[in-house]
Amino acid sequence: MFPHQLADKNAWAIAQALIEGFNRHYRLFRETSAAAKRRFEQADWHGQQSAQAQRIEFYDQRVNEAVARLRREFNIEALSMDTWQQAKLHYIGLLVDHHQPELAETFFNSVTSKLLHRSYFRNDFIFVRPAVSTEYIENDEPASLPTYRAYYPTKDSLRETWKRIVHNFQLEREFEDLDRDVENVVQAMLSALGGFRPRANFQIQVLASLFYRNKGAYLVGRIINGFVETPVALPILHGPDGKLVIDTALFGEDDLLLIFSYARAYFMVDMEIPSAYVQFLRGLMPRKPRAELYNAIGLQKHGKNLFYRDLLAHQRHSSDKFRIAPGIKGMVMLVFDLPSFPYVFKVIKDFYPPQKDTTREQIQGKYLLVKQHDRVGRMADTLEYSNVAFPRQRFEEELIAELRHFCPSVLEEDGDMLVIKHLYIERRMIPLNIYLQEADTEQMAHAVVEYGNAIKDLVAANIFPGDMLWKNFGVTRHGKVVFYDYDEIEYLTDCNFRRVPAPRNEEEEMSGEIWYTVNKGDVFPETFGPFLLGNNAVREIFMAHHADLLDAAFWQGHKERILAGHVHDVFPYDAAKRFSGRAYRA
Repeated sequence: MFPHQLADKNAWAIAQALIEGFNRHYRLFRETSAAAKRRFEQADWHGQQSAQAQRIEFYDQRVNEAVARLRREFNIEALSMDTWQQAKLHYIGLLVDHHQPELAETFFNSVTSKLLHRSYFRNDFIFVRPAVSTEYIENDEPASLPTYRAYYPTKDSLRETWKRIVHNFQLEREFEDLDRDVENVVQAMLSALGGFRPRANFQIQVLASLFYRNKGAYLVGRIINGFVETPVALPILHGPDGKLVIDTALFGEDDLLLIFSYARAYFMVDMEIPSAYVQFLRGLMPRKPRAELYNAIGLQKHGKNLFYRDLLAHQRHSSDKFRIAPGIKGMVMLVFDLPSFPYVFKVIKDFYPPQKDTTREQIQGKYLLVKQHDRVGRMADTLEYSNVAFPRQRFEEELIAELRHFCPSVLEEDGDMLVIKHLYIERRMIPLNIYLQEADTEQMAHAVVEYGNAIKDLVAANIFPGDMLWKNFGVTRHGKVVFYDYDEIEYLTDCNFRRVPAPRNEEEEMSGEIWYTVNKGDVFPETFGPFLLGNNAVREIFMAHHADLLDAAFWQGHKERILAGHVHDVFPYDAAKRFSGRAYRA
């Protein structure tokens, strides 16, 4: 029996309305992503930033449109559970030949979860597990591009092959010197591969769309030679004269993990079959969860869905308990973790100490700002959830007591379950203050330099972190320092950086109180030192590399450049790897 012949016409109509809502969402998502190529060619950096922020809102807008349509066209409260179950079955039928079935399933969940009470969030009514396979989906349209192109160079044609690879992206802007850039790429490749000894199946596979983010376009692929596969990425930038340059050639999983870091903005990629892109990327970075890869290509809602499935699976296969996270407790956030799971869970408290003049709405606004902003590799991405149910028996009693005391408005105790109505989830890092306590001399030096670099990258992205204490920064497994406490961040351009006025008399000089006027938005960088540099070893390293962070002129100068329209370059790879217009030196 075909789906439209089933008894409940409402169920079929609901399924049709939902798939139409999703198809509209992905069409608009893809149009915006595809337009990144034009913005890159035209050096429209502000337009690129604006599009990246706006695209994040597309999903919720389409979900709300679908919810409104279903409420308008159907008597939702009167629909039986049989109707919803049939609607899901019809929907599965509509996904059999769909090119984005996994995303459409997530869309179905998002809409129905706004219409049904959470007690119905079971496999009968939502997609707890995928119902449609994403394996071997192909776009059979004659004019369509495959997910990736394969090239088969010989030793003599290696340079011409790389030129053809670049030309096939049809960038409508001239290269400064493509022959030079290709020579750099080839020499870097030979160095990375330990020479050129091609096997019978030697090939270069390149994803069909460039990956656009901020001021760069990234060619992503892999080199296959016998049993060895080497990930490769070529960042393409605008040179000083506005012509294009290949800035470097990156090889290996570790370099790609930095490019696809959870501390960076989402890429713009033109994809007909996103699951095929994720499968290809997973081959390059097998240690990276699929959830983070979907996030990295801008499909963060499906990334959230996959992450939640991973969390449920982890709870089924573990027995440790959620606990208050180690480290200094936050003033506005209650943070807990599960020792065996590499993430932390953050809940906004209901009340704060007097020095924290803020509200729940303002804090949520700060986290939304970070979600939409360029995170330049220095701000951790967050996954935001509502109504998350946890088994009560998996919580330590001390944590339950803290939740009851600090977060009663978002905690619901439902039998043997604890429901948290709103929380954020982030990758777990080692708090920088703890790292410094345990670090040897070399590790300390690296961490302090990285801390200053992190702040300078944030400044370049128009972010003033607010609370710059060591405890608000973490160290990743790659040794990067990342900021993760967002309740006091501001746009740099909203701050007024001042020098501390000289005391007018001896009384002011000796006073323990502030003798000068401080207006809203005023920041005095020279006062950072006493709070940050009490350790003499830390102070010596900091002053050798980042003394300018204590000078108001540094901050004000960056503010003025940003207000003048300048968009800074921030690279997701070591500056030492850049070709910088010179021939590559192995």
